[in-house]
Amino acid sequence: MNMLSAAALAVALLSAPAALAMEQAEQVKLLATIDDRQRNGGDYKAMVYLEQKEKGKADLVYELVVYRRDADDKLMMLFTKPKAEAGKGYLRLDKNLWNYDPNVGRWERRTERERIAGTDSRRADFDESRLAEEFDPSYEGEAKLGKYTAHVLNLKVKPNVDVAYPVLKLWVDKESGNILKQEEYALSGRKMRTALYPRWKKMFSESKKDNVWVPEEMRIYDEVEKGNSTTILIKTVDLRPLEANLFTKAWLESKSR
Repeated sequence: MNMLSAAALAVALLSAPAALAMEQAEQVKLLATIDDRQRNGGDYKAMVYLEQKEKGKADLVYELVVYRRDADDKLMMLFTKPKAEAGKGYLRLDKNLWNYDPNVGRWERRTERERIAGTDSRRADFDESRLAEEFDPSYEGEAKLGKYTAHVLNLKVKPNVDVAYPVLKLWVDKESGNILKQEEYALSGRKMRTALYPRWKKMFSESKKDNVWVPEEMRIYDEVEKGNSTTILIKTVDLRPLEANLFTKAWLESKSR
């Protein structure tokens, strides 16, 4: 009996590395699936409502149009309301983020930590998902989040990749595959932001010939300045092709005149 138990233990120990390797592969596959579900493969245009709540200040409300060309990793955000912000925008080209202010007629390069229009949102909240490309995952297990059962993953940024926050913690709905919650941390371990994703919308994409999942609502909470938060509502989405020369500084400037 002891010999059998020892043999069984030896088999279990020998098989453990293979099990761990499969688990890691499944984690990477899960991230890649999340990315693919949100990726159109073509163009994307969304009308977005942005509301910023800040302690001791009046709420700020913005409207903007978000343009994406996922095939070329291009992104543009053009503010339309309020009047004081109309014509301002951001343009992502060749992994660089640029901000344009028509009041001074100048472009300035921004970092991934840039607070979009001074809100708690960041570039990545509007861009295509690149989790598998930018992060290495580790699996924490399953957990209940309200009525949902979620996979919980810790993500650490890959070397030489520029992101707003180098450590993420994700709760992914086991049934739907959608992100429910995301916590973002500095390298020091300090929690910086918490984002909730209460509503997702499924759309058919002609360019992808498959469905695309869009987060209709994001609620972002500032974990440093407690009480500050941003709500992002994606009101309408259009997946038809955009103008060929749209993702240029000249195009954005022309909309600001």
